[in-house]
Amino acid sequence: MIRTSHPKKEVEEALRHAEGHGWRIEVGGSHAWGRAYCPYNDQECRCGEFCITSIWSTPKNPGNHARALRRVVDNCSTHRNRRDADHHAKE
Repeated sequence: MIRTSHPKKEVEEALRHAEGHGWRIEVGGSHAWGRAYCPYNDQECRCGEFCITSIWSTPKNPGNHARALRRVVDNCSTHRNRRDADHHAKE
């Protein structure tokens, strides 16, 4: 099923980045435009508290919100550890 696009292009680009790393985006909710869910959700994952992140529909600064979403995806411990393991395996 195709999700609806976010109205702010910077945020939409960050959501595509998240989806490219396996994160699931669900549109809808009470206060947020949607939520992003970590694909790993394991004990090692720092996402223990960040496995779900809210996506705001009208952030005060769309660029900052987009950077924050990318940072959550890129700083996920399990994602980082797997990326580093793949990098070391190629060396």
